Amino acid sequence: MRSVISQWPAVLAGALVGAIGLAGAASAQTPVKMVLNWKYQGPQALFFIAEDKGYFKAEGLDVTIDQGEGSAASITKVATGAYDAGFGDVNALITLAAKSPDEAPVAVFMMYNTPPFTIAVKADGPIRTPRDLEGKTIGGPANDGALKLFPAFAQVAGIDAGKVSVTNMQANLREQMLQRGQVDGIFGYVNTIAFSAKSAGMDPDKDFRFINYGDYGMDLYSNAIVVSKPFLNRNGDAVKGLVRAINRAAKDMIADPAGSVAAVMKREPLLNEKVEIERTVATLRMEMNHPEIATIGLGDVDDERLKRAIDMVVEANGLENAPEPSAVFTDAYLPPLSERPTAVIKQ
Repeated sequence: MRSVISQWPAVLAGALVGAIGLAGAASAQTPVKMVLNWKYQGPQALFFIAEDKGYFKAEGLDVTIDQGEGSAASITKVATGAYDAGFGDVNALITLAAKSPDEAPVAVFMMYNTPPFTIAVKADGPIRTPRDLEGKTIGGPANDGALKLFPAFAQVAGIDAGKVSVTNMQANLREQMLQRGQVDGIFGYVNTIAFSAKSAGMDPDKDFRFINYGDYGMDLYSNAIVVSKPFLNRNGDAVKGLVRAINRAAKDMIADPAGSVAAVMKREPLLNEKVEIERTVATLRMEMNHPEIATIGLGDVDDERLKRAIDMVVEANGLENAPEPSAVFTDAYLPPLSERPTAVIKQ
């Protein structure tokens, strides 16, 4: 009995050390505030998978994820310091880097490698080509990526942007306003418009015609994970961990697109799960499936292609400075190619 009692101080000390160790581990979690590109949608599943499966935590990160207000707005929110990281449009990042290079965030993982930007018009209407947009009214949320890129599209497509009236609207009214004829066209991402229309009971294949920017030579990258420069400078290892966790979750979503949507439904049960599964599959197929990933892997960019995109955005917007590709994107925080997807669609 005496021998057992004599061991209590050692046992208590061990427990105390263990408790202190756990507290230390908890305090070592690096907080990361992250903003999404938009409201909850199926393709955002990868971020919530990383949260739910503990991928962020395993990297020593305490990540808070907020809904966004547009892919361009996410860039601004990170630039101003409201967020450490975000999921936003790299073309808005190019514009900011040209105007305010010290404030601009840096992209560290390219997620959408094919341009999703479009103008949707009524299928039975008179607009069939970009030239038909002249004299018409096109609407979209103020921070929509396609709206922000419209001057560049107008130049590439050979139309006079000054002859097109642009109006702002709430995103949840976009498809309905087009269907009712309140505007002649709407800016947006192809899948955002198509599946939001489906959720509202429309048939985008029959009701809408899409004038896609990519069909007119705008071979642009789109949404990427971006990180603020101050956070990058202070927490380089945390950024590597963030990218590793997101890459790991992206592989999960690619392996099971339908099952992954459950992570989004848990956050927003009022979504139409069937539509969100379709949206996720379409996003993988249309926005993350550029042929280049077979050689460079998901997350990376082709330097020459990015340089052409930068030049296109700079020229079309009349910007005085063209940022170097390295000021827009860095591969320094990517996992090795062997760990990143080189295909996103099951053959």
